[in-house]
Amino acid sequence: MPNGMSRRTVLTASAAGAALVAAGGPLAGLARAAAPTLPNGTSSDKVLVIGMDGLRHDRIDAAKAPHLKSLMANGTYGLSLLYASPMAATSSGPGWSTVSTGVWPDKHGVRDNTFAGKNYTRYPGFLARLAQVRPQLSTYAAVDWKPLDTEGTVTAGADGKNVYDGDAEGYPLHDAHIADDAERVLRDQNPDVAFVYFGNTDVVAHAVGAASSTYLDAIDVQDGYVGRLLAAVKARPTYASERWTVIVATDHGHLDAGGHGGSTVEERRTFVLAQGPGIAAGARPADTRLVDVAATVFQQLGIVPDPAWGLDGKPVQERSTDPFDALLPALGGRVDETGIPASVLGFTHTAPSGWSVVNSAMGTGGVTEWRGWSFATDEFWSRSQRDQWRELNVRSRGVFAVADSDEWDDTSHSGGYDSTLVTPAYAVTGRSSVTLSFTTFYRQEGAQTAQILASFNGGTPTAVKSYTSDVVSQPQSVTVAVPAGASSVSFRFRYTGANNWYWVIDGVKVTTA
Repeated sequence: MPNGMSRRTVLTASAAGAALVAAGGPLAGLARAAAPTLPNGTSSDKVLVIGMDGLRHDRIDAAKAPHLKSLMANGTYGLSLLYASPMAATSSGPGWSTVSTGVWPDKHGVRDNTFAGKNYTRYPGFLARLAQVRPQLSTYAAVDWKPLDTEGTVTAGADGKNVYDGDAEGYPLHDAHIADDAERVLRDQNPDVAFVYFGNTDVVAHAVGAASSTYLDAIDVQDGYVGRLLAAVKARPTYASERWTVIVATDHGHLDAGGHGGSTVEERRTFVLAQGPGIAAGARPADTRLVDVAATVFQQLGIVPDPAWGLDGKPVQERSTDPFDALLPALGGRVDETGIPASVLGFTHTAPSGWSVVNSAMGTGGVTEWRGWSFATDEFWSRSQRDQWRELNVRSRGVFAVADSDEWDDTSHSGGYDSTLVTPAYAVTGRSSVTLSFTTFYRQEGAQTAQILASFNGGTPTAVKSYTSDVVSQPQSVTVAVPAGASSVSFRFRYTGANNWYWVIDGVKVTTA
């Protein structure tokens, strides 16, 4: 643009308007900016992302929330849990950074609301990424928690934005302003992608608790704003020729009494709700994670992410092919783990088809759920004992395999922990190498051991990889040369210990070359 001018515009509530509000004059409660004028959109595929701060999904069920519940009925609604310290606090800075960038805090670097260590240059938010790879798109953002703007978390890259200061002037006021602004932009202009943020649910939960009726009322108010935005989209003169996707997500949960930042399940609760082309109606996937918002935005715009972006997310409509997820219908409730609610169905010892668990060297007794390799969900396993890093198992999805000698040891037993998880046999005839790929989370202590072994044609297993230090929820791969004449290979994950830590395996894939 000439003279270094940008096509991007910023409109915020003016200092003079804020002063009028503070003075209680005729404009009290009305300090606001006009909606920005956006460049004309270029895409028939359009995405509206709505962020609702501190919105516990189980409280949506208790609220009226007709618009959110309609989106659930007509879209895909996935529930999941967040990390906790030391990866990051369950607070807004890490949460919205995760939503926006599509990567976990160990990549984007935001661990609390100071934003110290942020790495948005390497992992930009989806609006900033779109400005890089599809600059012809018209993008808009509206927020009233200012760090979403000042820290470059969400609004970076937007062609136009409305920014209010809810902390200074009140979220009920500015949530209403944001609804007004976004409604006009969506109805009367032609944005391709918009992010709209509402913050009052978080404020109310802090003030009176997430278990309160006032919190339900706040959900209903925000639901009304959602309804207005949906109506604005449908009122567009070009709506019939457009393909709209609507995504709703939150950044963290809340305690019943109010508050977040810690490691309880209530503070870690999040959801991703999406309705749009190619997204199944009424689906309730178990493999959704908060990082999936950005990946879904790109998918709905027909953008294939570059592997160099390092995204941790996947589109919400893309189902996992992980063999462990086939066990979901077979999951049962607690046996010895009485701290886990009886209603939480989340573990089994039954291996998937073709897999097996060898416990011939395993000690007797111990906590039933964790005797040998088990298959569990994040909620079930992380509830077994808080604040021992189980909350950091972020890159596992749905059901995963876990060997946990620490929890097994909590009840009397004889002997040590020695269990082996065995894969099916995979064909390797005529191949030169075979690669085992998976996600792992391993914590090392003492004499504990973790080995991967390969067995060709059913022969003696040979160690191909050992773990001797922590690996916190990371993708891994092991490539092994195929011996001459070999027709099949199976892999074994052998874990031994005695009141040490644990080993998690998920997303196992075997490929040949």
